Amino acid sequence: MSEQKSRFVVSADWVEKQLGALEFKIVDASWYLPAHNRNGAAEYAAGHIPGAVFFDLDVIADHSTGLPHTLPAPEVFADAVGKFGISATDTIIVYDGPGFLSAPRVWWTFRIMGAQNVFVIDGGLDGWKAEGRPLETDLPEPAPARFVTHFHPERVTSFAEMKYIVANGSKQIGDARSAGRFAAEEPEPRAGLRSGHMPGAKSLPSGTFASDGKFKDLRELRGVFEAAGIDLSKPVVTSCGSGITAAIITLALESLGHTDNTLYDGSWTEWGSHADTAIETGRG
Repeated sequence: MSEQKSRFVVSADWVEKQLGALEFKIVDASWYLPAHNRNGAAEYAAGHIPGAVFFDLDVIADHSTGLPHTLPAPEVFADAVGKFGISATDTIIVYDGPGFLSAPRVWWTFRIMGAQNVFVIDGGLDGWKAEGRPLETDLPEPAPARFVTHFHPERVTSFAEMKYIVANGSKQIGDARSAGRFAAEEPEPRAGLRSGHMPGAKSLPSGTFASDGKFKDLRELRGVFEAAGIDLSKPVVTSCGSGITAAIITLALESLGHTDNTLYDGSWTEWGSHADTAIETGRG
C-alpha cells in the first residue's frame, strides 16, 4: 500500500495520457544556478514534453527591484502567460529538469495569481526522459488566451515585513538553502552577500523534500518539518537564496494542509546584501 502523496503532485503516467487535451497546459519551468552547469532554455529547445511552453523565471519577473526573478506585477504575468495560451481556469502542469527545483516556484506563482488547478510533475523532465516518454523540439504556437488574475499579495512577504518577523519572532522561518550556507560554512553563490541566516530561522534544505526526483509522501514530509523544529499549527514564512527554492517548502506545507504561509520573495539575496540586517551563524 503506497503512502499518501501530495495532491499537488501528478505522475508522468497521468500527464502522458492527458497530452493534447483541451484546457490542459504544460509549462517547462526549468531554471538553474551556474553551479548546476545546466541551461533550461537550451534543454527545452533540445526536447520538451509535447505542447509545453517555456516559462523563463528571469524574464517573467519584476526587473525594477535590482533582485533576481522577483515576482512580476499581475498584469505583466497575465500578459506573458496569456501569450502562452494559458487561462486561470486551465489545468496547468509545471515541470523542471530534476523534479523539484524551480517548478514549485512557478506552481506557487500561478496559484497566487489566481489559478486553481496547478500541479507539478513527479520526477521532472529527467525522469520523463529516463522512462522513454515522448518529446518534441517544435515550438508550440498556442492561440492567445486571457488570464484573469486574482492576485493574493498577502502570500508574499516584503523586506519590511521580514524585518518585523525576525525582530518579533511572529512567524516561524523555513530556510531552503543548504545546511552549509545556512550555517555560514559554505560561501553564498552570489557575490557581495554576507553569510549565515536570519535569527530564529530553521534549516529546511530544499533537497530534503524529494528523493530521486520524486516528492516525498505526506508522512515523510511531516517528518522533515518535525525534525527541523517547525510547528505545523503555526504560521511559516519560507525563504531561500533568491525566492526560487523557498517554494519547495511552500509546496510541502500546502501538501500537508498548512495554508498560513508566505514566501519572502527577496530571500537571502536581499537580506544578506544589507549591512544592518540581523544575521546568525552556526547550525542552530
